[in-house]
Order: sequence, then structure tokens, then C-alpha cells
Amino acid sequence: MKISRIVALIALFFCTESRLIAKTNDTLHVVTHNKTTIVTDPTQGFKLYKKWGVFPSADLPIRKITMHVKFACPDSMRCADWDYCDRISIARKGGVKGATQDYEIGRMLTPYGGAFGKDWKFNWEVDVTDFSLLLRDSVEVVYNHTGYEPNTDRGWAITIDFEIIKGKPALEPISIQKIYDGNFSYGDSTKSIEEALKPTSFTANTNTTLARLRIVQTGHGMDDPDGCGEFCSKYREIWYDGKLIDSRPIWKKCGDNPLYPQAGTWVIDRANWCPGTLMQPDLFDLNVQSGTMHTIHTKMQNYVSSKPSANETISAYLIQYKKTSAQNDIAIEDIIAPSSKSIYKRQNPAAANPQIILKNVGNNEINSLLIHYGTLGFEKKQFQWRGKLASGKKATILLPSIIDAKPGGNQFHVEIPKVNGKIDKFTQDNSLNVSFYSAPVLSNTLVFYLLTNNQPEQNAYVLKNKEGKIIQERKLGTLKANTTYRDTLNLASGAYSLELIDTAGNGLEFWYNGKGGRGSARLMNANGEMVKAFESDCGLGWVYNFKVGPKPDKVNPEQYSISLYPTRTKDKTTLDYFANKTQDVSVQIVTDPDARVVEEHKYGQLKEGIFTYDLSRFPKGRFYLKVLINGQEKFNKRIRLKE
Repeated sequence: MKISRIVALIALFFCTESRLIAKTNDTLHVVTHNKTTIVTDPTQGFKLYKKWGVFPSADLPIRKITMHVKFACPDSMRCADWDYCDRISIARKGGVKGATQDYEIGRMLTPYGGAFGKDWKFNWEVDVTDFSLLLRDSVEVVYNHTGYEPNTDRGWAITIDFEIIKGKPALEPISIQKIYDGNFSYGDSTKSIEEALKPTSFTANTNTTLARLRIVQTGHGMDDPDGCGEFCSKYREIWYDGKLIDSRPIWKKCGDNPLYPQAGTWVIDRANWCPGTLMQPDLFDLNVQSGTMHTIHTKMQNYVSSKPSANETISAYLIQYKKTSAQNDIAIEDIIAPSSKSIYKRQNPAAANPQIILKNVGNNEINSLLIHYGTLGFEKKQFQWRGKLASGKKATILLPSIIDAKPGGNQFHVEIPKVNGKIDKFTQDNSLNVSFYSAPVLSNTLVFYLLTNNQPEQNAYVLKNKEGKIIQERKLGTLKANTTYRDTLNLASGAYSLELIDTAGNGLEFWYNGKGGRGSARLMNANGEMVKAFESDCGLGWVYNFKVGPKPDKVNPEQYSISLYPTRTKDKTTLDYFANKTQDVSVQIVTDPDARVVEEHKYGQLKEGIFTYDLSRFPKGRFYLKVLINGQEKFNKRIRLKE
């Protein structure tokens, strides 16, 4: 994927689409881009979408700002295809006459959306409180969409929503400055990255006691012999005042992406990013004294390519802060489980052991916390946490218990009344409610159906109760290729998690891994009805949480499982269909991009079957195979033919 340089243009008008919405007394929402349709400009490789937002004035204290970025398919188009690197930035502050700026506040790596349905949507978020000095009054926010794909029939509908919590800041910002911002050639001996990433010095302002270095870095380009910079792992070092404070590979595993499956090579690990990701920054809190000079230096692993094409895209900012205002101050950052958030899809629905993220925003180390929690409408629970949580650090805490829930939607509440045995200095972020959906309740006799693929040595499964005790498993190395397993699970009432493991990170199926073939998995009840169909294209695997009780949920008669493999073929592809009841099914093979039906098969009152289609007579190109049940589209998969 090639990354175009960011070009800043000046807008001459305000957009009326942005709005300021009061949610609660202490929370505001500023929506700049509201379901804005974005498409590429293939003539330039980028297209700017500028919108104005009216943010709080400079005299209003702000506790936290979270930027939510929501993607959906446009009403008049399908979702776009490629994993492009997009930039969200502040272009101007203070109105149309404000000075031109260019501060990257978010970096979005778009997903492979070719197989998403019209109702698909996903919501990412990132903490942008570090930019609170800039997100004031009238601000022009720019979404820069890069890429070269066709722009007449595909795109994205994006919404950018700034959630602003009012209140005394945990850290009061004094100044913000750029350290790095650009695409830096990597591996080119004539354009040394060492020269580009020179040390930067700064002088601590009066009253500054802490300086935060905020870095977002991704590697791009793949034409050199090592696949750099997108597909090669190289380490980065951060030096502060001549001392090494951090060293890590600029690399990210992609098989556990919460947005799955995707149409392209979404499971392949990359240089600190994955398709369908809003980047989270690396943060380094640096101790300083006012009036003193300090130096920051970023270094990349020595690397020279015989055919250089790599770029390291880096933005880094230094924010100077006053001393933390409170001694004992905890903030509930988020609730991972239970939750209905898109980013926590792999952990939910949850049946037991809630997970919460806490941050120590006070001066003192935190050694004890009294935590109240539970589902609204049920008995409140209590947990006394003890440990060590240093100032400025985060921790993920498991809360013991079953997660109570009524069928359908619920609200989960967490509250921390005491920190180190004392009342918190700032109580507004000591409680949090989240919406969630109840975990399924199943019967005590179940059958786990597993069809292995050609590489069963990569797979295993394990069933655990809420205490983490293994109830049943098939270990790595014990499965045979292309074999069907039907394991009966006799379970007592309680909460369980069933986990499929794939050590290679390419699931039971991945279109690019032709030699792996395809496997499948589903959970059945004692009557042979399917209660859950699992996604085969699942990367590192999946976790399915459920409860067993005397009143199991009714089995959905509309439940079905549909798969297609291979989707990259020279001739044949096979459709595997299973449903809980017989229905009229139509299979269509459609050309891409003009959506012309070139082949159709109709199956009356079908319940299950395996069907092979020979496409060898068609010319090289891309097609979609669609499955319609009783006239409604339920499955859509792209086929690469002879490519």
C-alpha cells in the first residue's frame, strides 16, 4: 500500500453539519463529520473532507476527550475495499481566519470492506485529551482519505464524534509542540532516517513538572526484498536525555482484530498496524523541572535495502503539564466485559468475570480499591482489590462473579467509592455504566462439532468454567486433518467459555492460505439443532461465552451457517449450507463491479447441503457469490477467479 503525502488546503466556509450536543450535565458531544460519505480521488491519491466543530471555550475545564470514529457503508454505495492510511487532523482553530495548523489527532487504517453487508458498521475510539489545548472554540477537523480505488460505486460513511467530559483535569496542560510529523524514508542510504529523526531539545516551561511524549508510528511500502516497511519487523528506540527509556519492535499481531472477518489479508501481521484499526498512541511520561533543557531522540534499527521503498509514518507531540492535582485519584477508563462496544467484540457477550480498565491519575501509588459493581436491577456486588498501581499507569482488573442479566439488553455499573481507604479527590470518573447484551443460556447437554482443515496441528479447543478450570479439551497435536469431531459436553449449571485456538493466526479458513483448506465449527444441542455457528475465518481463534441453566434460550429456527471455499480459484468453489429449518434458497454468481447475475441456482426447501460450482468458463476477474433465503440476501462473498 502506498502512502501519499498529506496536503493541507484552506477551506473558505463553515460546514453546518457539525453540532454540539449536551448529553448529561458533565458530558458534551461535538460531531464534526456526520455520516459523511468519503471516496478516493484516484487522480491525486488523497481527498480532504473538512468540517467545522464548535468546541468548549478555553475557560471551561476539561477532564477527558474521547474521539469516536464510526464507519458504515454509504446509503448509495457498497463499502470500500482497501486498507488505506487515513489521517484525522486539526487544520485551523478559531474560525476561518485562524492560523493554518496541521496536528494529527487520529490515524485510521481502513478495513477490507468488500464483503460487508449494507447494514455493517463499526465504532473505534481513542483518547485525545492531550490535544485539549487545541480542541477549543471553532476548530476545523480534516479527514484525509487516501487511495486510488474506484470512487463511483464504493466508499465509507464516517462519523467523528468528540465525547467531552467536563471537570478539573487530572493533568493541566501548559503547551503542545510537534516533535516529528511526516513520512520518513527507511532503508534508503541516500535519505538516512537517522538524519531525519534528529534529536529534539525543549525547555520546560514555568510550572511544568511532567512532559508527555505522544507517538503514532506505522510502517508502509512493501516492494523491497524484505517486504519493508509494511511486512517487516524492525525495532525502535526512544532516548531521553541520553538514556534509553524504551525499545520495542514496530510490529502488531493482526489475527486478534476485533473487526473480523474482512475480505483481504486482514490476518497478516504488519508494521504496527492492522486493516481496520484506529491507532492508539504510545505515551511516555517524562519527569522534568521547570526551566531545564531536555532532549528527545527516536532511533530506528539500522537497515539498508537494495531496493528501498519503505516509509515510517510518524507523528510525535510533546505536551507539557502542571503537577498532578490530587493525591488519591482513580479513573475508570472503560469496561471491557460485559460491553456492547465494537472494539470488545471478541470478549463479548460475557457470562462471568467482568473486566474493567483503571488508571491512576493521582500522585500516590494505589494499593487498595473498594469496587462496587453489578447489573442494574440485580444485587450489587463488592470486591476489595489490593496491589500496586503507580501514578499514571493503567491496570485491567477481573471482578469475580457471574454476570447477571435479563434476556436482551442490560446496563452494567461499576463504582469505586474508596481509593487507598479514602474518598477519591474527583468522583465524577469513579463510576461508569455500559450497555451490554446477555450471554446465551444453553441446555446442559451440548455437542461441539469441529471439522478440521489441512493443518490441524495449528488448532486446539478448550472448555473452561468461570474459575478457569478446564472441563474438556482437545490439545494441540491431537487433531487429525480433514476429520469431523462431535464431542458431547455434559455440563452443570454455571458459566463457561469455549475457546478455539489457532497458533498460526489464520483460522480454520483464510482465502490466502490455499494449502490450509477449510474447517468449520458449530455448537449443537441434544436435539441436533444448531445454537451457534462459528466463523471459520477467525485469525487467532475465538472465545464463546455462555451459561448453562434450567431455562435455556429457545433455539432460533432461523439460525444458519453458510460458507464458501476457496474464494481464490482457477475453476471450482464449494458452498457449505446448514440451517435449522428448510427454506427456499437461491444462489447467485454476480460480476464485480457491475453486479450482473451470470449464474443462478434455486433450491426448494433446503436444510443442508454441499454444492460445488465450476466457474472455469468465465474470464479472469472478480465475482460475488450471494445466497438469498426466502428472497432476502443473507450471504455475500467475493471470488477471485484466475487471478
